[in-house]
Amino acid sequence: MKSNNSGNSGDASGRGRVPVKVKKTRGRTASSHQWLQRQLNDPYVAKARASGYRSRAAFKLVELDEKFRFLKKGAKVLDLGAAPGGWSQVAAARGATVVAADVLAMDEIPGVTFFQADLTDPDVPAMLKQALDGPADVVLTDMAAPTTGHRATDHIRTVALVEIALEVAEDTLRPGGAFVGKVFQGGSSSALLARLKRAFREVKHVKPPASRAESVELYVVALGFKAKSPGA
Repeated sequence: MKSNNSGNSGDASGRGRVPVKVKKTRGRTASSHQWLQRQLNDPYVAKARASGYRSRAAFKLVELDEKFRFLKKGAKVLDLGAAPGGWSQVAAARGATVVAADVLAMDEIPGVTFFQADLTDPDVPAMLKQALDGPADVVLTDMAAPTTGHRATDHIRTVALVEIALEVAEDTLRPGGAFVGKVFQGGSSSALLARLKRAFREVKHVKPPASRAESVELYVVALGFKAKSPGA
């Protein structure tokens, strides 16, 4: 959908957009001022609003799927750490059956079954698989730990979340399924990368165009989940 906002026309790259300048006020911190100015000048924020997506992050999934084609009509998709729901919206719009989970509450999305649940609970994977009525075709996670400003610490904390999501994926994915998760620059840790390569036929690190240039986030796209051997 196209936005009709005057003074902000242009494509998602920002070409043709008139920059918005935010006036400094006494009650606003410098970091708040910078965040607000970035939001107002971010073409993906405007595009998400015009398209009805709950977050600009929806376009990261759109771009990843356009490149790797893992979201199929009729696919069973798990969205882990789903709130506020942008990725669930994209998957549902592409014809998938979506089961989403997050420790935070999330407003209802048509075509999405949501559970407010802790992924570290050992009973959760079985609950999610039951809700899907069978194995998942795709497991998605855009989870990231709150940033500290220390890159190495942020990377470790986010990789830990990806590992939790991967555990759920290994319990719920069908053979041939896909896993998509967020990591930070430096990619997956060596242990996580080795685990992904054992579990999937193809593993890629990607920075989609919708990911801000200054952001250190990357996404791991793992395709071709291998069936577990008996007794594994």
